[in-house]
Amino acid sequence: MFPDYSRSRLKSWLLGGAIRVDGLACKPRDRVRGGERVEVDIVTEPGTPAEPEPIELELVYEDESLLVVDKPPGLVVHPGAGNPAGTLMNGLLHHSQALAELPRAGIVHRLDKDTGGLLLVGKTLPAHTALVRMLEKREISRRYVAVCRGVLTGGGTLDAPIGRHPVDRTRMTVRADGRPAVTHYTVRERYRAHTFVDIRLETGRTHQIRVHFAARRHPLLGDPVYGGRLALPAGAGEALVEAVRGFRRQALHASRLELAHPVSGESLCFESGLPDDFETLIALLRQDAACRSR
Repeated sequence: MFPDYSRSRLKSWLLGGAIRVDGLACKPRDRVRGGERVEVDIVTEPGTPAEPEPIELELVYEDESLLVVDKPPGLVVHPGAGNPAGTLMNGLLHHSQALAELPRAGIVHRLDKDTGGLLLVGKTLPAHTALVRMLEKREISRRYVAVCRGVLTGGGTLDAPIGRHPVDRTRMTVRADGRPAVTHYTVRERYRAHTFVDIRLETGRTHQIRVHFAARRHPLLGDPVYGGRLALPAGAGEALVEAVRGFRRQALHASRLELAHPVSGESLCFESGLPDDFETLIALLRQDAACRSR
């Protein structure tokens, strides 16, 4: 009856007395026979304790229902331990006060602090609910680009469940009892000791791309958690050595989003160019490969 709102939200309203059947409060397990009058008092409540902050945001798209942000590397998405303020969420709340009434200020999915690129934000509760459902049904296409260590011979699919590391609880790992995780990739360019890849996520587990590539022994260049040892091609020039050693974050970028608008159904596609440090890295890797092939 009320598809604009999630089951959990309707249940919370029901338990709080905001939903009545024939004028009477009821419990979630109560059945209806048909013909009753169901009334819902929409309850607006703070969705997050974060405070608004004037943080500059790069908005790729905005209308009354949807907002797409191009997040720079280094910006934390949500406040948390060690990052109580100065996050994307704080900036969104400053941009639109109405987002304070939504879960996580309307943010639909996460990006790691050091991963840049496109993020979806629902500006209304119905739009946010619709986007979350679309993501769960895999109706939103999310594409990334990355540089991994080693030379891949071709594309493929990484299908391995991911769960919390049994010892280091800040890390994720491939484990048999983990949640299903599927990552598709194709090779864009090969260099002497690295590969530039296009990636499409089928699922969205925490650190999924980073964990999958590390498990294949092709960790992302610069990854401080899963990256392992540094890889440099033999005889690399000083500029490339400096760029690889100085790249202190995972070489990963959320480059493309495709979806149907949560209200109008219009097909939407958004793209994000590479950050400057990523562009420089690619140019130097490409130059090194070209020089050695002569």
